[in-house]
Amino acid sequence: MDSSAPEHSRLVATGAKSFPEALLEMTDAQVAAVRERDLGGRVEKASFPYAKTLRDSDFSFQPSIPRGVVEDLATLGFLDRHESVVIVGSLGVGKTHIAVAPGVEAIHAHKLTRFTDCQRLVSDLAHAAVKGQLERRLRFYAHLSLLIVDEVGYLDVDKQGADLLFQLVSRRYERRSTIVTTDVGMGSWARVFGDPVVASAIADGLCHRCHIIRMTRRLFSTKDLAPQDGAPPVGATNSGVPR
Repeated sequence: MDSSAPEHSRLVATGAKSFPEALLEMTDAQVAAVRERDLGGRVEKASFPYAKTLRDSDFSFQPSIPRGVVEDLATLGFLDRHESVVIVGSLGVGKTHIAVAPGVEAIHAHKLTRFTDCQRLVSDLAHAAVKGQLERRLRFYAHLSLLIVDEVGYLDVDKQGADLLFQLVSRRYERRSTIVTTDVGMGSWARVFGDPVVASAIADGLCHRCHIIRMTRRLFSTKDLAPQDGAPPVGATNSGVPR
């Protein structure tokens, strides 16, 4: 029952609202609450590390990103065209945030979306292969409207993992959109995947129709965390205990 029902009953009883007006307001409130819970559930199911959109962001810190690309990501135009996005940059430049934000927009648009990192994805596929469920798991990932794979290149991938990723990229090729973040250039993927042929095939599958975003400026540096004028470090109280 709507928690506002007693208040609406009082308003009807005093003549401040008609019964149809009160009923409509309570119905609208219940529908909004259901939609909010549904959205929260879908955001949680997508496994985002946080849920910020591109509209929440200030891109003045990262002028290396063309404004047109940001707008295309925010409006999900790349999804309609089945294009992918590869975000390249060193640690701390905000790659994950740029990858997550379109995913949150996609959830709002009722698009099937999943966030994972490269190692978790490889482990999931390898585990499915051991259990004889690889085909089923590949179909799951291939069906997603948007798959976001974070931290490609942060750790090396063995031959089995590279082969599994190639199978998945092949299934999504020109059918679904994938966002990848990497802290190494694609020219170094041969080292990451241990096989230049497979690495090239994965890169080709992602980059045939894609945006490549190179991020060059850090969100902050360690000097930004240094105390100034006797203030405690960021994340600490006056006693020095982290908050």
